[in-house]
Amino acid sequence: MSINSESRPIPSFLANTHTPDTTTFSGNKGLELEEGLIFELSDNLHKSGIDIPAPSNCEKRLGGLERSGDIGLPGLSEPETMRHYVRLSRKNYAIDMGLYPLGSCTMKHNPRLNEKIARLSGFADIHPLQPQSTVQGALALMQMLASYLLELTGMSSVALSPKAGAHGELCGMLAIKAAHDAACNTRNIVLVPESAHGTNPATAAFIGYKVKTLPTSNSGTVSLEAVREALSSEVAAIMLTNPNTCGLFEPEIVAIANEVHKAGAYFYCDGANFNAIVGKVRPGDLGVDAMHINLHKTFSTPHGGGGPGAGPVVLSESLARYAPLPYIKRDGDILQLVENQLEAKLDGKAPLGRLTAFHGQMGMFVRAITYMLSHGSDGMRQASEDAVLNANYLRASLKDVLTQPFGDKTCMHEVLFDDTFLKDTNLSTLDFAKAMIDEGYHPMTVYFPLVVHGAMLIEPTESESKANLDQFIKTLRALAREAKSGPPERFIKAPIYTPRRRLDETTAARKPRLSWKPTSKVDKVAE
Repeated sequence: MSINSESRPIPSFLANTHTPDTTTFSGNKGLELEEGLIFELSDNLHKSGIDIPAPSNCEKRLGGLERSGDIGLPGLSEPETMRHYVRLSRKNYAIDMGLYPLGSCTMKHNPRLNEKIARLSGFADIHPLQPQSTVQGALALMQMLASYLLELTGMSSVALSPKAGAHGELCGMLAIKAAHDAACNTRNIVLVPESAHGTNPATAAFIGYKVKTLPTSNSGTVSLEAVREALSSEVAAIMLTNPNTCGLFEPEIVAIANEVHKAGAYFYCDGANFNAIVGKVRPGDLGVDAMHINLHKTFSTPHGGGGPGAGPVVLSESLARYAPLPYIKRDGDILQLVENQLEAKLDGKAPLGRLTAFHGQMGMFVRAITYMLSHGSDGMRQASEDAVLNANYLRASLKDVLTQPFGDKTCMHEVLFDDTFLKDTNLSTLDFAKAMIDEGYHPMTVYFPLVVHGAMLIEPTESESKANLDQFIKTLRALAREAKSGPPERFIKAPIYTPRRRLDETTAARKPRLSWKPTSKVDKVAE
């Protein structure tokens, strides 16, 4: 995106809240600094930001494949480069800046203790190809983490190597497929609720299953009767989230699991919302056969930015032998990583192979076990209770100004609203969300789950204090009142105070500009 050097006009309805003239020569406004692309900041692409004399009498060893032209990278000095990225970082919203209410994402505070421990040299500086005798401490930590995950879920085996939620889904579903293959079952259908995370049907389809959708009932849950009607000898598994993506606990989950098992199928549970039930409910006791756990959600390891994540998968006794390589076993006082099929076969296992090159994300393991040890069992249970309490505090405080699609019922760790309260305002969920940005808040998850029109899914997490929630509630109440009675321009033109105004998101998605190309003139950014 190129930079527009012209000042942005202030809407007339905000004229009384701004100084009349906000134009500056530099384009900067106080500490809000304009920043172009790094290519645009360089005088040209033919200079270097450092000055190194050309080597003399240097033997060429590339066999004539040496670069003959310019590399085409910007040439900035170290201070210029540092300032560029610091200025960009100031334009980001982050959990360390304020409430991050994204539903189904569990954007909680990451305790700095976790970071300190993860940076200890014995964990941070090891290499996955070191001799196992030199990393016994790291293996002991992995085994401890595995045992805690099994205790919290009531399951029999755990695979630590999956890197995130979708990767964990792949692991669990491949284990289910391996179990069916071993029994010579040719089942080819997976049941997925229409309110599921999009990765659920994608994962099932990716490994060759046909997806059959289960409807969401009027109460926002999956009914036992709908599952019974969908079950057949062709069904391999059901993929269900509990608590579900509407923020509700599935009340018939045990009966559903029993029916699934009677039909010869397996129960996969999406563990994205585990933060609501840790220390309160063990998925294994509900009849779950496989579930991934997002360490970067529930156990407070850094979330976002593309990773690194971690999505260990816990498996029931019926699937334990199919867990992927590698896995840890103890030989006397020595811990070993089992990394080949032959050795696993001697242990009576039939692993589905490897899912990733090495053993998982060590830094995430350290952060998660630090969180567990610092909280203890009672602390983790309280975290779940507080997450549910905070979500219900928002629900009760906003129910008279926002609308709930499934009635005023107690939710779990996230509360779901819809756009009914915006009826006759000519405003959309997106307009409301954009106005939140002007108030200094990252919007909640919008338009998900898809079963609710104009969905707004809010997850405050247990990290937020009552004071923070009260301010958030006051802000949403004020926006809701203004949306119903005030001028619509504020919402339609929002965000106004951001470095860039609302973009044409449809065009950006359909015609993305993925690389920079020099132009003869500077394009203006879309308002």
